Amino acid sequence: MSLLNNKQKNKSKSTATPSSTTEHSDSAAILSTVEDKSADQSAQVSVTDKTTSDELSFVHDAVLLQETVAAVLGVKSLPKQTGNDAEDSVNQSNDDQNGLQISGIYVDATFGRGGHSRLLLSQLADDAQLIVFDKDPTAISVAQELASTDSRVKVVHDSFATLTDSLAAMGIVQVDGLMADLGISSPQIDDGSRGFSFMRDGAVDMRMDTSRGQSVAEWLMKVDDETLANVLYDFGEERHSRRIARAIKQMDSFESTLELAEVIKVAHPNWQRGKHPATQSFQAMRIFINNELGDVDAFLEQSIPILKSGGQLAVISFHSLEDRRIKQFLQRHSKGQYPEDENLPMPPNRPRYFSKPKRVGPSKAETSQNPRSRSAWLRMATRTDIDYLPVGDQ
Repeated sequence: MSLLNNKQKNKSKSTATPSSTTEHSDSAAILSTVEDKSADQSAQVSVTDKTTSDELSFVHDAVLLQETVAAVLGVKSLPKQTGNDAEDSVNQSNDDQNGLQISGIYVDATFGRGGHSRLLLSQLADDAQLIVFDKDPTAISVAQELASTDSRVKVVHDSFATLTDSLAAMGIVQVDGLMADLGISSPQIDDGSRGFSFMRDGAVDMRMDTSRGQSVAEWLMKVDDETLANVLYDFGEERHSRRIARAIKQMDSFESTLELAEVIKVAHPNWQRGKHPATQSFQAMRIFINNELGDVDAFLEQSIPILKSGGQLAVISFHSLEDRRIKQFLQRHSKGQYPEDENLPMPPNRPRYFSKPKRVGPSKAETSQNPRSRSAWLRMATRTDIDYLPVGDQ
C-alpha cells in the first residue's frame, strides 16, 4: 500500500487507450493511423527491456478528463480553473478555492499515469479516500510515488476484477464513486519492448501485468490453428482469421513483433487504406491474453453491490466489444429487463439498480489535440436506492 499527494506538481498525465466503438470510427484504424504517424520514431525505441524510468517518462493526455471526474462526483461540471492550462487543473492543490471539497470513498479502477486520479483528488476533501487499481507494474510505480505524499490514496496492484475482495481487505464495503478508463494505454503502446505495437520491434509479450501470466509468444507456441483463428475472430473481429492463424502457426519462432506483424501483413488478403493489416490480430491477442473482456464483465457486476445509493459509475471505452458490454449492462439494470425473463408470460418485477444511463463523447477540441480520443465513449449512471439482490434471488 502506498499513498499520494495532489499538492505535488507531477507533470505526468494519465493514459489514453486506443481501441474502437460501435458508433465511432473503428479503433483499429485509429491505432494503425497513430502508429503509422509515429513510425519514424520507432528506431529511437530500444528493442531490449526498457527501464522503469524510461517508461515513466512517457507523457500522455487523459481522455474525457473533466467529463469523467464530474460524472464520478455526480456534478454537471467542475469549477472553472484559475490556471493557465489543463495541466494546472490536473495538479491543482487540495486547498485551492476552486476545489469542490467532496468527502467520500472513490475508486479509480485503471490508474494508468494518474490523470483522472489527480483531478479527482483536487476536488476531494481531506477526509476522502481514493483507491487506485492497475495491473501494470510501471503504472503502480507511478501510483506509489504519488501516493507516498497523500494519505487519502491506497494502491492495489491487481485487476479491477478483484474489486470486491480487494476493497473488503481494506475494510471497505461500499464506495461513493467508481471510474474506469478501459483498454490499452499510450505508454504501453509507445514502449516497443511491451509487445503491443506492430510498428516498434520487441518481444511478443502483450501482458499488461508483466509480473505474472503467460506472454502471447508462450501462448502461440502451444495453441492450435483453430483456437487461434477463433481468438482472432472473436476478439479482433478479423474476417480472415483462419488464413492468418495458419500463417502465424507456420512461423519458426515468436520473438519479434515486427516479424509477427509482417507475417500477418503478407497473409492478409484485403488491406484497408490507412489501417495496418495486423491491427485487428494484435488487438485480439492482447485482449485474450489479458482476459480484458472477462475482467470488464466482472467489474460491472461488482459495481452494483459496491456502489452506495446515489453512487456514480463512469466508464470510458474505446472499442465496440467493451462499449457494447457497458451499454447492455446499464440498459439491463436501469430498466429491470433481463434475458432470462424474455420468454416468460408474466415477467417478474426486477430491481432497477441504475438510473437512465448517459453517454458522452470527446469534444472537437479534444480530438484535435489528442487523436487517440476519437473512438472514446464515456457511459455513466447513478446507483439507485434499491437494495442489491444476487441474480439468483431477484
